[in-house]
Amino acid sequence: MNMNTPIELIANPRLAADMGLLVLHPEDNVGTALGTVPAGTSVPFNGSELLCADEIPGGHKVALRTIEADEPVRKYGQIIGFAGPLISKGEHVHVHNVAYREFDRAGQAGTALRETEFVPEDQRATFQGYRRSNGSVGTRNYIGILTSVNCSATAAKLIASRIENSGVLDQYPNVDGVVALTHSSGCGTGGDGNYGFEVLRRTLHGYANHPNFASILVLGLGCEVNQIAGLATGWSLSPDKSISSMTIQAQGGTKATVAEGVRRIEELLPEINKAQRTAVPASELVLAMECGGSDAFSGVTANPALGAAADLLIRHGGTAVFGETTEIYGAEHLLTSRAESQHTADKLMERIRWWEQHVTQDGSSINNNPSPGNKAGGLTTILEKSLGAVAKGGTTNLVGVVEYAEPITAHGLVFMDTPGYDPVNATGMVAGGAQVLAFTTGRGSAFGCKPTPSIKLATNTPLYERMRDDIDVNCGAVADGQLTIEEMGQQIFDLILAVASGQETKSEELGYGDNEFVPWQLSTVL
Repeated sequence: MNMNTPIELIANPRLAADMGLLVLHPEDNVGTALGTVPAGTSVPFNGSELLCADEIPGGHKVALRTIEADEPVRKYGQIIGFAGPLISKGEHVHVHNVAYREFDRAGQAGTALRETEFVPEDQRATFQGYRRSNGSVGTRNYIGILTSVNCSATAAKLIASRIENSGVLDQYPNVDGVVALTHSSGCGTGGDGNYGFEVLRRTLHGYANHPNFASILVLGLGCEVNQIAGLATGWSLSPDKSISSMTIQAQGGTKATVAEGVRRIEELLPEINKAQRTAVPASELVLAMECGGSDAFSGVTANPALGAAADLLIRHGGTAVFGETTEIYGAEHLLTSRAESQHTADKLMERIRWWEQHVTQDGSSINNNPSPGNKAGGLTTILEKSLGAVAKGGTTNLVGVVEYAEPITAHGLVFMDTPGYDPVNATGMVAGGAQVLAFTTGRGSAFGCKPTPSIKLATNTPLYERMRDDIDVNCGAVADGQLTIEEMGQQIFDLILAVASGQETKSEELGYGDNEFVPWQLSTVL
């Protein structure tokens, strides 16, 4: 098999559900148990019976044949690791007998390009959004309080909570709320010219410019490195966006600051409430895609279904962005082979190489990434986790690679260089301009990211049944044989449009999103 071709899942989910064992590619030497298989149990496989010598927990792998010591272990038709000792047919395949090892997997740019079949413009989907005066489109109508430094975080939260709890917002149904975006940096770092410092400023600018915010209050202490005057230099915001700033020191303390902040925001509410939703094309949407608390079904159900939804959005002229560079590691060749230019492929590989160096600074390894929850869910190595994660990218061509929190301007599939930690990753993509986020989980991540609504997708039915109040979509229907990837993708796409039009997600109903603003910290603390 050509290592540079996209993953193609050949298993028929409807048949797989009856078999109890999912085999994703003819070159695979492991299969995935759809449910727990007791030791000594035989399962149907390839026209005969496969005797499972060990108990195989649901989502975990079983050897389909003998795998010799040091032989590659294959899933999705790709290498996910190497056998340590010999692994017998029917044996449980996991961390105890599979080793992570580097190998050559370079993907040549353009070798797997596909022509995207765009929907004619007069037939493209629409949603009900807030058209701003600079042409951008919001899916929500929030007021944001941006903090320049950790020292102003408490005051910002007090302002937001004072307004949210006063009942005044009941008079303004078109205002979604007030969000205090607090963080733990902004001082004790290098200033202008320091890369980490510039990343923080870029992130704050992205949120200030976000179309889901109708107004911004920038709040500082007064003596921090991240001075408000310098922070706002060069900001280009929508002409209809109200922006004001103040510091606690200049206002005369916390009580005076909170009172003034409440006064300024209440004064703006009547004007912000005038915003009305209108029909806009789906091409105006930037969809952020995230996976967290992943399990073995992430790459089989929710991630490829989300990828199918992303394909649909792109066919309608929109944009889909995903990140988590540490969680595409080992599968980057599948993306570079779909890069529309050598420059895009080279930029992705440059970020991969940067991470290889970065993790060594504290003695870490990228293979440290799979968490205990990931492993309990059947993921053995970062290679296996990454192969499932890239499925979120669907099948269209990679049109761009951007750095953390950079504005996303291209239409199509875009990759953003971010860490794998969910709040940091989502913060970067929202700063880049994403107005809707879709988040897949196999273990049960709880998440929100105001001002952008977060749609939660379960990879398996037991999780969905257990956490119905948190999760919007059960992608476990694919593994259960009820829906195909394409059918599930259509449902997700339809929900994305509904949420962009104002339908609340489960995360929004629960109030998530105020504490998940976490800019990537790269500066040395001085």
